[in-house]
Amino acid sequence: MKTTAAHILIVEDDRVTRMRLAGYLRGIGYRVTEVGDAAAMEDVIDFDPPELLLLDIGLEGKDGLTITREQRAKSRVGIILLTSRDEQVDRIVGLEMGADDYVTKPFDRRELAARIKNLLSRIADIGRSAPVPDAVEDFGPWHFDRIRRRLVSAARTESLSAQEFDLLDALTRNPGITFGRARLSEIVGRGELRPGDRTIDVLVGRLRKKIEADPSNPDWILTRAGQGYCFASPSGS
Repeated sequence: MKTTAAHILIVEDDRVTRMRLAGYLRGIGYRVTEVGDAAAMEDVIDFDPPELLLLDIGLEGKDGLTITREQRAKSRVGIILLTSRDEQVDRIVGLEMGADDYVTKPFDRRELAARIKNLLSRIADIGRSAPVPDAVEDFGPWHFDRIRRRLVSAARTESLSAQEFDLLDALTRNPGITFGRARLSEIVGRGELRPGDRTIDVLVGRLRKKIEADPSNPDWILTRAGQGYCFASPSGS
């Protein structure tokens, strides 16, 4: 069975450094996308989420520390910071914000390759560890990729916002169990549900548009009148 090469996204505003690094990583078998700033990075993440970010701390505009904080709040993507020798404080802050590792410029390419390999192995282990009994990963045409927080079918890929992911994750880990709107509000980080707050209904509507053949007549995310929502069992049981 052919193994899909891990996707690495390089975010580096120095074009020469970026191109050399991309060429090296492609040469050792990775699938690589290279961009020069945060805006371009976000465009890539939206349609082709990577397993790992190689992220320059000193980017112009939105810097690497800000990107690290934002990505870690909504994703478990691997993050390795590319730093200069005089950025000791930034390296520490970056790790505190959730970066997995850092390498100092100029870096030894073999050392970087080893760090990438080790981090990708840890990410894969997280995805394989502690399976939850009855948790749904495959339903209809979809595979729920929890590591990259997206839904994948043969026809297309659907990325998920942080709240969409949290809601779908909770429902698919407990197929057939009904969750009230108040409980789902806590799960997605909205806290106590206030009268008239339709956030959960809006999120469910957005997810249905992504996964259901007919969102008005859903097969997967079901409404339990007066109770809340539940996820149907793929086996129909």
